[in-house]
Amino acid sequence: MDRVGVIFKRPFSLGLLFLALILLATIPLYVQPYLVILLTTVFMYIIITVSWTIFSGPTRYISLASAAFFGVGVYTSALLGKSLPLLVVIVAGSLFSFILALFIGLLTLRLRGMYFIIFTFSISELMRNFLLWWETNMTGTVGRWVIMVDHTTVYYIILVIFVMALLTAYLIRRSRFGLALKSIGEQEEAATHIGINATMLKTITFAISAFFMGATGAIMATKWKYIDPRIAFDPLLSFMPVLMAIFGGTGQLFGPVFGAAFLAYLEEILTTKFPYYYMLLFGSILIVVILFLPHGMVGLVQKWRKGGLKRQNANP
Repeated sequence: MDRVGVIFKRPFSLGLLFLALILLATIPLYVQPYLVILLTTVFMYIIITVSWTIFSGPTRYISLASAAFFGVGVYTSALLGKSLPLLVVIVAGSLFSFILALFIGLLTLRLRGMYFIIFTFSISELMRNFLLWWETNMTGTVGRWVIMVDHTTVYYIILVIFVMALLTAYLIRRSRFGLALKSIGEQEEAATHIGINATMLKTITFAISAFFMGATGAIMATKWKYIDPRIAFDPLLSFMPVLMAIFGGTGQLFGPVFGAAFLAYLEEILTTKFPYYYMLLFGSILIVVILFLPHGMVGLVQKWRKGGLKRQNANP
């Protein structure tokens, strides 16, 4: 009976996903431009958070290099956007971020704990401050103009990246590759002892996660018209994916998606209605979640469901 239920449940779930994709693809046809812009920002945060979870979720290595990979995509768009087609620029930003992540991974993924966290954050800060110094002292101007792209085009491209990131995260979780990553997170020494090349596996996964961050940065730059190192390598882009993933819960793929979508929308509301108290309110909410919901909102829902099932079994 359980197997029959799974057989019927899978087509139903795929049907729901297909309908959701159709809805998202047609939204620009019947909503206000403001909502399209808001959804683009929400998708940006979801992609970065899901990409962060691809590596940091199973391995438990907390990376704070998200801003570096996103910023590489932003500056790729600024430097190449005037001479190359948009799709080529996005692919270039993805590949540059991928290569940078490979280099960082080979250097740092033998580090663990706080050493890895500090080093990855230092990479983002180093790139931000180096570009500030370079533009101030070498070019004489800080920042660059970016070729603008209409909001609908940006929305559709970010939607494609969103689907690709989710599909990649899902396939990795369901594969032997994902199982090996999980074993590294649970006990790396034991995983190495049974023949898993932990350093290579971590480095490749780290680069895959950076690929989508770079693509997102490249397309998002076209929304802003003007960028500088402070915008491109904003430190919040290193911390927000971590907080969003923790808020939603990393145990299930839906957790980071929910956490990023909810907090991105909450950020929009707070910055609009409470601009002077935004960071205080936002920080307070996150502290409460981290202290009292260690497995995130998805973990809380699963706990409620298990409690409900136990009560049903106890009272047939």
